[in-house]
Amino acid sequence: MKVTLCATCEGYSAGFLHALRQAVTSAGLPVKVATVACMQGCTRPVALAVRDEGKTAYLFGETSEADLPDLMTFLALYAASPTGDLDDARPLGALRFKAIARIPG
Repeated sequence: MKVTLCATCEGYSAGFLHALRQAVTSAGLPVKVATVACMQGCTRPVALAVRDEGKTAYLFGETSEADLPDLMTFLALYAASPTGDLDDARPLGALRFKAIARIPG
């Protein structure tokens, strides 16, 4: 599984990247965290993508360190789903309202 943060978004910080890496490691999730120059989510910075081979991919906008608890819930549910699809988005809290795109796998 890979999580990618847009490093050119207004509001991006190395602190968010570091906190995300720490949270993923602490949770023991098989996640690679990376950055990219631009994901074209400029109207809703900071863009964050989640994908895994053969699964639905997600693009979120307006993310920050404050979203880490909801993001960790999402990553655990995503990892457990064979297709990446979630039956109920309510456990994701505010993160569910930050989805920009859901790309079928």
